[in-house]
Amino acid sequence: MASGHSQLSALLLLSIIAFSFFKPLEAAGIATYWGQHTDEGTLASACATGNYQFVNIAFLTTFGNGQTPVLNLAGHCDPASTCSSLSSDIQACQNQGVKVFLSLGGAVGSYSLSSTQDAQQVADYLWNNFLGGQSSSRPLGAAVLDGIDFDIESGSGQFWPDLARAFAAYSSQKKVYLSAAPQCPIPDAHLDSAIQTGLFDYVWVQFYNNGQCEYGANADALLARWNQWTQVNSNQIFLGLPAATGAAGSGYMPPDVLTSTVLPSIKSSPKYGGVMLWDRFFDQQNGYSAAIKNSV
Repeated sequence: MASGHSQLSALLLLSIIAFSFFKPLEAAGIATYWGQHTDEGTLASACATGNYQFVNIAFLTTFGNGQTPVLNLAGHCDPASTCSSLSSDIQACQNQGVKVFLSLGGAVGSYSLSSTQDAQQVADYLWNNFLGGQSSSRPLGAAVLDGIDFDIESGSGQFWPDLARAFAAYSSQKKVYLSAAPQCPIPDAHLDSAIQTGLFDYVWVQFYNNGQCEYGANADALLARWNQWTQVNSNQIFLGLPAATGAAGSGYMPPDVLTSTVLPSIKSSPKYGGVMLWDRFFDQQNGYSAAIKNSV
């Protein structure tokens, strides 16, 4: 018969194994975008609200296909000289547990990838200038961002999977979190093949500017499409919404509808990650994140 000591060891081992299998995912939260409105306040003040778990710095609007990368932060700073003053803001956010990503693309920009090699060159540039690598010309200063957001809304869907794979390879040195911001129609015209790699930690789906799958007279179309999105190969899916009526052409959902009708329905999904709001400026105007924070 086994001694009491070895039985205890076996029980301890079993409980450790069980815990590793049932380790809970991080709590749900709110993601937002910052950088496209001069009067939205500082990045540090956005994080200081305590409302956000993720902030995407928007946008790197020009890159790929041999182009010199261009950061567009709409008057917050002049990337042509330097935006290194943002370094302390990024670190302040991270010290509060907020993950800070650089968002690639946007609705207006000049970006594309011409080959697998081109994707690798873009990844190398981003690793050295924004992530864990080394460069003498880091546009946002010494701060190391947590990840890269793919907000690809033009061009083809080609070679974005290669870019994701290149970041995944760099993650062996320091984890590079990946997020994607597809439109709600399935499949997304630009990001479908990239998301299918399964390399994206977070997918915040834009449930706006698309009548077929946004909130309108009711939430039926949105909920039906949400259920489809939860089948994609990603750890966490976020419900992306405009933070005010002026933030998008259509798809605004009043906060009380979200908290009373929609969140109770979607939170049962094991892949539910939270809510993404476009963007910090409109959220500040409308108080959307503050209104929903305790329900997310």
